[in-house]
Amino acid sequence: MKVRIYTSTTLTIAGAVPGLPLWQLAPTRDSAGARLTDFMMLIPRLRARPPLEIERASRDIQAVLALHQDVVFADLNLKLNLLWVSLRPRPGAISELVAAIRLRVPEAVLVGHYAEPR
Repeated sequence: MKVRIYTSTTLTIAGAVPGLPLWQLAPTRDSAGARLTDFMMLIPRLRARPPLEIERASRDIQAVLALHQDVVFADLNLKLNLLWVSLRPRPGAISELVAAIRLRVPEAVLVGHYAEPR
């Protein structure tokens, strides 16, 4: 699993090129060629918090993601206050991860679209 954490100007975890759009970095398939799924979570005002609180939140998120073998890639962009997670599809996996992250970082909210019922 690759975890990238951005500040507004620097990359705090090495191994990736800053400035590349996320759609070019986030994998769409795993090493076996199977499609991946993904989700985003908004963490309001995370970048405005003191550095120790940002570090705590990022460590909490990393701890949750490390427990889930389905997670392939994660990106925490502090400039946008946005967490992107790519994982192998499994029924209920996104719900489990979102709930686990919200236990540790309660202000995190899942970003989704509204589809009108037919």
